[in-house]
Amino acid sequence: MGDAVQQFFAVKANIAAAEREAGREAGVVTLVAVSKTFDAADIGPVIEAGQRVFGENRVQEAQGKWPDLKDAFPDIELHLIGPLQSNKAKEAVALFDVIETIDREKIAAELAKEIARQGRAPKLYVQVNTGSEPQKAGIEPRDAVAFVARCRDVHGLAIEGLMCIPPADENPGPHFALLEKLGKEAGVAKLSMGMSGDYETAIAFGATSVRVGSAIFGSR
Repeated sequence: MGDAVQQFFAVKANIAAAEREAGREAGVVTLVAVSKTFDAADIGPVIEAGQRVFGENRVQEAQGKWPDLKDAFPDIELHLIGPLQSNKAKEAVALFDVIETIDREKIAAELAKEIARQGRAPKLYVQVNTGSEPQKAGIEPRDAVAFVARCRDVHGLAIEGLMCIPPADENPGPHFALLEKLGKEAGVAKLSMGMSGDYETAIAFGATSVRVGSAIFGSR
């Protein structure tokens, strides 16, 4: 059994323990295995071990490896977890099953157009910049609830969740708590939060999915 497969099982066990610790039902948290920069040969053993939900940062990179893998394993669910440029909306809607990074009006409009054109409806999340970091994607927390409403009412998008990436040098707990609060106010059921270093904390704050890469595949 390869390192990635052993680490995958260890992460699954940690998620189960964190669910128990938080008094949450077993299996409520989805593991999104972040496979960016790893090729099909690295990903294959983890798929064979039973993982079916994966995250990628870049549309172009994902196009290079996932169509064949998805043909071989039709039940795979692929998440876009990196920033989306509006000129890549067409490709993103065609390839991804979940798009987690809607953060501005232009993207919402482009996605609405492509969803209508292609007749394919990925699940959609709004990314919130909980730390208001200027270099980071995501809508400002104070604008998030109104933006979700606009996505629904103006663009006809079915937003089902919120996503965040807390600042690297801060305690993530308050950021996860903020996302949970905004999720309730916006009326969304899903919260994508927590990565390799803090996913157990995120589960305690109500994460419904965690995005774990290096703890499974190793450093890039």
